[in-house]
Amino acid sequence: MSAALLQAQGLNTYYGDSHALRDAGLTIAPGTALGLLGRNGMGKTTLIRTVMGYLRSRGGSVRWQGQEVLGSAPERMARLGIGYVPEGRGVFPNLSVRENLVMCARPGPGGQRDWTFERVMHTFPRLTERLDHGGQQLSGGEQQMLSIGRALMTNPLLLILDEATEGLAPLVVQEIWRVIGEIRGSGIATLIVDRSARMVLANTDHAVVLEKGQVVLQGTSRELAAQPEALAQLLGV
Repeated sequence: MSAALLQAQGLNTYYGDSHALRDAGLTIAPGTALGLLGRNGMGKTTLIRTVMGYLRSRGGSVRWQGQEVLGSAPERMARLGIGYVPEGRGVFPNLSVRENLVMCARPGPGGQRDWTFERVMHTFPRLTERLDHGGQQLSGGEQQMLSIGRALMTNPLLLILDEATEGLAPLVVQEIWRVIGEIRGSGIATLIVDRSARMVLANTDHAVVLEKGQVVLQGTSRELAAQPEALAQLLGV
């Protein structure tokens, strides 16, 4: 891989006495896509939340463009150029679609404004019909589109998608994966967590598999896709 955009190493995160991450880490190069795989409860979201600063690691390192940022507040990580679409979407229910989007609009860390309101509308045409609807009035799929669109309005260098297709109808899932492909094509690096290992590996360059908070398998997505028996054992697929 080329010089890292984000590099996390040796992270150890606890929930009370429970050791949730064990020397875990990941590396993402600019403009590339990384899949983060593992069964439920194996540490995927914990790793993301540790990198983002929502959880504290006892040691280790998180470097962003070569700069140590371990322990930085989530708002600083966002300003550095990370867009985060959390599991559960996090849409503001009492704000309209337009307000949810406009409140997050800002140039990226390098001043780039590639993702404008108009581009988000073009990417998510369904939202154009819902601009004045409140967040709570949207379907699950529309809320997910809004959550992704809102993150894109920050013009990030890296977009983290945690279970972006969970609980959605098949046609909406197809639409979300189409959008993920478009985002990748725009040059934004992506970190993708999803229960469909097949789709993750088809839409990423590299992948990491977690088991009990440890990285147990990693490589190019093509290499991992060629190991169905290992994946079946680790993921139950």
